[in-house]
Amino acid sequence: MRTRRDTQLGFQPPAIGEEEVAAVAETLRSGWLTTGPRAALLEERLAGYLETEHVLAVSSGTAAMHLALLALDVGPGDEVITSPITWPATANVIEHCGATPVFCDVREGDLNLDAALLPPLVTGRTKAILPVHLAGQPCDLDPIHALGLPVVEDAAHALESRYRGRKLGALSDATAFSLYATKNLAAGEGGLIATNRVDVADRIRSMRLTRRGDGSLYDQVTAGFKANLSDVLAAIALVQLDKLELHAEIRARQFALYDEGLADLDGITPLARDARDTHAMHLYAVRIYAEGAGATRDAYQRELRDERISTSIHFLPVHRLTWFRERYPAQPPLPVAERAGHEVLSLPLSPAHSDDDIRDAIDAIRRVHARLA
Repeated sequence: MRTRRDTQLGFQPPAIGEEEVAAVAETLRSGWLTTGPRAALLEERLAGYLETEHVLAVSSGTAAMHLALLALDVGPGDEVITSPITWPATANVIEHCGATPVFCDVREGDLNLDAALLPPLVTGRTKAILPVHLAGQPCDLDPIHALGLPVVEDAAHALESRYRGRKLGALSDATAFSLYATKNLAAGEGGLIATNRVDVADRIRSMRLTRRGDGSLYDQVTAGFKANLSDVLAAIALVQLDKLELHAEIRARQFALYDEGLADLDGITPLARDARDTHAMHLYAVRIYAEGAGATRDAYQRELRDERISTSIHFLPVHRLTWFRERYPAQPPLPVAERAGHEVLSLPLSPAHSDDDIRDAIDAIRRVHARLA
């Protein structure tokens, strides 16, 4: 077993090389600092990659979800059903539309929205469903679509995922992706909306940036937003897109190392992965069961910090965060999500890491387990 590291192992550093640096420099020299030809090329290439008719580049994954909901006429008085195991942005965008988030509990294995619990939550006010593909595992879309409601997918973790052999992006009314610094396609910031609906695409185009005419003459056709993606960020994303397959191979190897290295540790279980789907391998998340592991998730996280291993939590249940807890005090308990919020822990994973980095993380976990179990 390896000894403790001399340096801190980052949780999910971006894999940025000289190609990205050169692409940014070339963009700066071109004079296109805002939305321009590189953003348009990114949209074109990703429409091909995702096998969808329209891809629109925006300023963030949050903006992608927000504009998609607005394009589907979600507004005051409406309800949108979503998962509590997600980053708060997923629920925040529902609030930003003036609608009410309704949280559905998640499945025990993969912590994705439990579609079997959806029907009783649907009311006359339900305008859409916003499921989350946690860690890169697609949620169970077929029973969600069967309800006949508009669906916007939060696919921030799932650019490379396939659901039952089909790429995400053309399966629902709209699918939102993220280009945040930790994502598999990392531009630093940015988001994407994929859709096959021309009406949705047109409405999003009109909202993300004031529609312009020739020269200094312009017109505004809707109360839109400043949600466009700059060419500087698009240039980084285009280089990252060229590396997507290579980076996926590296993450697959890291997943395999974790699977093998943690398999015999009582009380430490990775989130379930469905063999019928393609997992994007965005996060390697485990659940720490105190009864078998000998201590809580929080204790393991503290011990790993002392071992110089950075970790993260994906996620704390949104409905128990202060804003939502106080705003919706009658929210019923969601036992699976609430229990998971005390157990989930995400381990270091990045194409920027070497195999030895991952082995360091595994050995540190094994040392902590030996002390605590």
